[in-house]
Amino acid sequence: MGRAAAQAAPDADRRREQRGWYFYDFACSVYSTTVLTVFLGPYLTAIAKDAADADGFVHPLGVPVRAGSLFAYAVSASVVLAVVLMPMVGAAADRTGRKKPLLAAAAYTGAAATAGMFFLDGHRYLLGAVLLIVANAALSVSMVLYNAYLPQIAGPEERDRVSSRGWAFGYTAGAFVLVLNLILYSGHDSFGLSEGTAVRICLASAGVWWGAFTLVPLRRLRDRRAPAGHVPAEGKVGAGWRQLVATLRDMRARPLTLAFLLAYLIYNDGVQTVISQASLYGSEELGLDQNTLIVAVLLVQVLAVAGALGMGRLAQTYGAKRTILASLAVWALILGTGYFLPAHSPALFFVLAAAIGTVLGGSQALSRSLFSHMVPSGKEAEYFSAYEMSDRGLSWLGPLVFGLAYQLTGSYRDAIISLVIFFGVGFVLLARVPVRAAVAAAGNPVPARI
Repeated sequence: MGRAAAQAAPDADRRREQRGWYFYDFACSVYSTTVLTVFLGPYLTAIAKDAADADGFVHPLGVPVRAGSLFAYAVSASVVLAVVLMPMVGAAADRTGRKKPLLAAAAYTGAAATAGMFFLDGHRYLLGAVLLIVANAALSVSMVLYNAYLPQIAGPEERDRVSSRGWAFGYTAGAFVLVLNLILYSGHDSFGLSEGTAVRICLASAGVWWGAFTLVPLRRLRDRRAPAGHVPAEGKVGAGWRQLVATLRDMRARPLTLAFLLAYLIYNDGVQTVISQASLYGSEELGLDQNTLIVAVLLVQVLAVAGALGMGRLAQTYGAKRTILASLAVWALILGTGYFLPAHSPALFFVLAAAIGTVLGGSQALSRSLFSHMVPSGKEAEYFSAYEMSDRGLSWLGPLVFGLAYQLTGSYRDAIISLVIFFGVGFVLLARVPVRAAVAAAGNPVPARI
């Protein structure tokens, strides 16, 4: 049951399912903000530096790694694990039509790993790296399944709006939890807590929040029966690999969809690297304290809500493609400004954070909805596994380059400016994609504005 079912479903049932769908963004986005963007990078780096040898290196599994690069390398490793898992999960979801149990398994694996970060103290940098890898990979797998619901619960003309609202829900949750984190972290002495304990509570709270609010989409979303004859009789593992190969062959027959994915892979690599490394850059290169970073990320969350909704409205007037292209130009300008940002300048850092918030939610929400128009009916999870590999799964190059640049030069400024090329190349590739032809080639109706 695919797009036709989504359009034919009673409005009340469809909107109820859409509201449940929004809440998975509300649940998991707290991990992205509290853990990945604010606390874990600086905290894990500090633990690694305490455990480092006289030359500043730690040795996980006997491999010499500069302590300041550990976090970036762990992010890249999590992406490699996600690349292995996501296509298999997507193919299994489409074969069986049972996205919801797989979504639950991935979500609660990630939530448990995040909650386990409470035990990250002392010199346990390796435990922190492992928990980060598991949580990040689990988030990526869960997003394959979450995104695959979008073309099933929203018709073509409402998809930009629904996708943007999902992102807005996520950023609202991120902002709310960051306020609580700021209160706890800033007043940890008055609560009788050490700074490290306060950070560990903030990290673990993201896992508890993730697990608790995942219950809402699990109650409201419904599985669609797989098409007749779509479930093979062979063993699940072998069938999964064969389905994956078939999916890749099918995508080769839709070169315009692949062209969009390539463009998205490039520019989103830059977006994901900025998200994961911003706090590390602020603390280590600009010398900003943790409270300043929390306020900056909180500002990003608040403005990202307005940005996601505002860019969704701009897309209704100018089309999603043109709106995304404009946001990429702003991203490149932000990074160029960040390179020249003087140290110990919180006011200027807040201005940069405001600019990031304005384009962050909208560029991601519109990319998701634009891609959903290019997915053939009945293959949503398979195609969104490829999309998620572009979103998170293949976003390993940016963090790897970032980590290598610091490893070789000892300067985060040299790493941040290299990300401009991701937005420049992505802009050129996206501009060359004829999106209307791509939508028609997938057998879908072409919206009036796209």
